[in-house]
Amino acid sequence: MPKMFQTTMKLAVVAAAVSVLAAAPVSAQNYPERDITFVVAFAPGGVADTVARLVGQGLGAKLGRTVVVENRGGAGGNIAAAAVSRANADGYTLLVTTTALAINETLRKNNGFTANDFKTVAILASSPESLITSASNPSSNLAEFIKAAKGKDINYGTAGVGSGSHIAAEYFFSKIAHIKAQHIPFQGGAPAMNATMGNQVDLLATTLGGGAAAQIAAGKLKGLGVAADHRASVVPNVPTYAEAGFSKFVAASWVGIFAPVKTDPAIVTRLNAAVEEVMKDPAIVKKLTSIGFDPLHNSQSEAEKYFRSEVDDWGKMVKALNLSIN
Repeated sequence: MPKMFQTTMKLAVVAAAVSVLAAAPVSAQNYPERDITFVVAFAPGGVADTVARLVGQGLGAKLGRTVVVENRGGAGGNIAAAAVSRANADGYTLLVTTTALAINETLRKNNGFTANDFKTVAILASSPESLITSASNPSSNLAEFIKAAKGKDINYGTAGVGSGSHIAAEYFFSKIAHIKAQHIPFQGGAPAMNATMGNQVDLLATTLGGGAAAQIAAGKLKGLGVAADHRASVVPNVPTYAEAGFSKFVAASWVGIFAPVKTDPAIVTRLNAAVEEVMKDPAIVKKLTSIGFDPLHNSQSEAEKYFRSEVDDWGKMVKALNLSIN
């Protein structure tokens, strides 16, 4: 091959490579050029919606664009997840969902997508799973309740089948506390909470962020325990499971932001950095902690690692309980 032709070929290859490298960050540098949509996997007023609107407002201010919240509830979060998994991977359509995305990977069949169809932008906040009873219940903590429940028929309410609270409670009762407890699913957290206050169910399994913290603080419900490694600042008088002798069990539900898997990594990183700034806002921190959430701080790689570990951890519980939803 003539030397001049070889030189020309090398120059062409170098030029092409430089062109690709130059073009790659352009979309990220200009992002966002229009409004961003948060597709929230649950109905308005729920924990995912509350966190999405709070963070979305701050994110919009940071990026100079409006963050539009679109609620697409149904199928335990799968309707929204399926829609976003098929959306254009341009950073303008993002999924805001809960632990459900990790749980459904194992629990639900024929989802139409998998966890691998998403990149984790950020895990925003988490709230510990908890067991709560009516204010009139004589047990003052989880250890006392479990001792009194041995050999008896008890039940517990949740906001629905397949939720993190359902799975965490079922796993705790059957695999750790070794007591029988019948699950009573309700159509939402509010009815389950009202039934607990009215002594229609023995226990309520929920996260503190589901509205329970306010009722405990008001003395309308009694917190028996939180499945965390530390007490929650919003209800400091409620002991942890470990304090009741159940040190091996920690579980929390969270809210996170996800993008279609083919989204430019530079855009995902930019979003993560902007979200991280939002999560440092004292007003947002105060609001989240006041309703029972722990604001989280994570890089994009840390958030991705956390999500993958959650898929594994919840999957193990689902399999151990032999649960499945078609």
